[in-house]
Amino acid sequence: MKKFFTLTAMLCLTAMLQSNAQDVHFSQFFEAPLVRNPSLAGIFDGDVRVQGVYRSQWGSVTVPFVTQSINAEYKMPVGQSNDFVTLGMQILHDKAGTTALTTTNVYPALNYHKALSADKSTYLSMGFMGGLVQRSFDRSKVTTNHTYDNGVDGEGNLNPRYGYLDGSAGMSFNSTIGYDEKTTYFVGLAYHHFNQPKASFYSNPAVAIKPKWVASGGIKFPVDETSYFTLEADYTSQNTASEIVAGGMYSRKIGDDYDNPLYTIHFGGYMRLNDAFIPVVKLDYHPFSVAISYDINVSTLKTVSQYRGGVELSIAYVGFLDRDNSSKNAVMCPHF
Repeated sequence: MKKFFTLTAMLCLTAMLQSNAQDVHFSQFFEAPLVRNPSLAGIFDGDVRVQGVYRSQWGSVTVPFVTQSINAEYKMPVGQSNDFVTLGMQILHDKAGTTALTTTNVYPALNYHKALSADKSTYLSMGFMGGLVQRSFDRSKVTTNHTYDNGVDGEGNLNPRYGYLDGSAGMSFNSTIGYDEKTTYFVGLAYHHFNQPKASFYSNPAVAIKPKWVASGGIKFPVDETSYFTLEADYTSQNTASEIVAGGMYSRKIGDDYDNPLYTIHFGGYMRLNDAFIPVVKLDYHPFSVAISYDINVSTLKTVSQYRGGVELSIAYVGFLDRDNSSKNAVMCPHF
């Protein structure tokens, strides 16, 4: 029995220590642009964008890990030039496992878009994001071998709650191909945790969050007047870990006005290398959109999980404001 409780304690504490070195991620990474790169804020057709993502995973193996994201962006022109600035906010909330390991991130963001051409929409963007992170766990749910010997958990130097400041920076380039500017693309590179904050539940922290690099890219191109393809990919590297997720969706416009369709239906799939295949279905009903995806686990855990990973739901609002300097009236504007 003692061996069992010792193993339980080791698993709980290991999960808490490992979580210091890992960030949350979404299968619908395209619905959480600031999590990828703060310089992707404002790269959309509109003045305002609000997106929310809800993810629940590993419910077939243990207590579900639930991750939620809300981001908001407000884009406005700078003077009489073709430049733009975007103000943003990213909020993340993650709750994991039986110990209720909880992380809440609140990140204000700022992105400046510099126009590089007078003939077409070509922009170089530089973004910064930073703020406060709060982490906690339910100590009453952590059971150690020492609890049954001495009536206490034996981890007296554990602090069940702490906070720290964190920051990210990134650059991206987005442009168009063709005279009609129907084909758009972007590439970006972000550097997260550049201040390498100390993050540990122990009173004498010795663990710093390692910097994380995220390289992103995407292209959207028409098939005909009523349909188009969107392909996107992210490569993430943090300490000794790395992740590649890539895929795309086919989109079909429904309605008489193809420039302003009544509906747009998207469906496709993404692959997180050596981890999961992710089918996605999305519906746009301007100015709202909703998407649902599911991780089909193909990693070494598939025997236990029975190929079940996690479900993800996202909702977004993208619109223009009734103002004289709305980006709707701009000849050139950063978009994807």
